[in-house]
Amino acid sequence: MTETLYLDNQFIIAMPTLADDNFSHAAIYLCQHNADGALGIVINRKSDMKLKEIFMQMDIPIGSMSAAEAPVYVGGPVQQERGFVLHTTGGKWAITLPISDTMSLTTSRDIIEAIARGEGPERYFVALGYAGWGKGQLEQEILANSWLNTPFGEPILFDTPIDLRWSMAASQIGININKLTVGAGHA
Repeated sequence: MTETLYLDNQFIIAMPTLADDNFSHAAIYLCQHNADGALGIVINRKSDMKLKEIFMQMDIPIGSMSAAEAPVYVGGPVQQERGFVLHTTGGKWAITLPISDTMSLTTSRDIIEAIARGEGPERYFVALGYAGWGKGQLEQEILANSWLNTPFGEPILFDTPIDLRWSMAASQIGININKLTVGAGHA
């Protein structure tokens, strides 16, 4: 019997041939991957919003101006009206999915309120929407050479400029993704 390997707490990066507008050149942090499917957050698509707009929409007082100016990202095409906070582990939040010993995903209002007060997690990434795959779908897309998985790197998520995250995720395993050819060769 073969053991299924799941890709929780890893990046998947779109291969240059992936033409889907939602995922072309996307870098995604996989938060959950199991026999039922996968959930990830796109980490390299910034929206036009700042976090202060979310605070205002949710009627949350702003206590931290640096948090108010933080960017909001497009986490994926599914449920784009719903907020997701990727963050360093710590704190007690109402609805949190632990991803690893150091990273979690929270979807409850209490974390947004804490961030607005300047009392949130040490490092966080706020996105609207997520990327989701049904049972076996991500595995089929990987077999079809649509995605490349690489290790998660906190510096890529939090410290790397948005336009470099896709290529930097690939470079972790020694690949210059920009030099991969688009067409396949035939002998």
